[in-house]
Amino acid sequence: MLESDIKGKFALVTGAAKGIGRSSALRLAEQGVNVAVNYNRSLKEAKDVVAEIKDLGSDGFAVQADVGKPDQVKTMIDAVNDRFGQIDILVNNAGIIDDTLIMRMSDEQWRRVIETNLDGTFYCSRGVVRSMIKQRWGRIINIGSIVGSHGNPGQTNYSASKAGIEGFTKALAKELANRSVTVNVVTPGYIITETVEVLGPQFREKMLSMIPMGYLGDPDDIGHIVAYLASEKARYITGQVIAVDGGMAV
Repeated sequence: MLESDIKGKFALVTGAAKGIGRSSALRLAEQGVNVAVNYNRSLKEAKDVVAEIKDLGSDGFAVQADVGKPDQVKTMIDAVNDRFGQIDILVNNAGIIDDTLIMRMSDEQWRRVIETNLDGTFYCSRGVVRSMIKQRWGRIINIGSIVGSHGNPGQTNYSASKAGIEGFTKALAKELANRSVTVNVVTPGYIITETVEVLGPQFREKMLSMIPMGYLGDPDDIGHIVAYLASEKARYITGQVIAVDGGMAV
């Protein structure tokens, strides 16, 4: 097995207590990366992820913050820098959904989703770029969604937030490229997470009919791509939208 080229680096993964964030944190830890596990409410699950990170031989700790609140993001990043000394890799994964048709959507439903998903990506990225520029190395990996490119009824707020992340990624990639800091976005299709697991069998069948490969993805399908994009092997990839969706975007 080849030795990891990012062993000893330090990462912050937002929304890392469950699902895609958890997998991203663990796949990075497998590569010898030390990981700060951000959570908002799921403290127990975050502590479980930290325990798994340490079992893999890397260092880790849980850090609470609502990424949609700039003051909490600053406190979180300060805590990670105090513990690790630096942040080399940022995975902007934290996100929420609050679905309904636009005619029924409240201002609060719109605001909360945009605030967490899009504003949170901005706040966290802004908080780490200065040190990445200074050390002339960094990785920012944003988690988007297929609906950011294709839309979905009942998800105007979520689709807008994820489309915004794609534009944000491309612009930031151009800002940071000459400092060896890459910025990419991974757009999952339907992945087996808590959100999908609660859906009824009829809706699941409808989802499967839209996936050329015929099955739902696993969080590790995203986690492995995240770990690759964080590595030196992906040093010449930036500003890209990478779909991991079983062929849905084709």
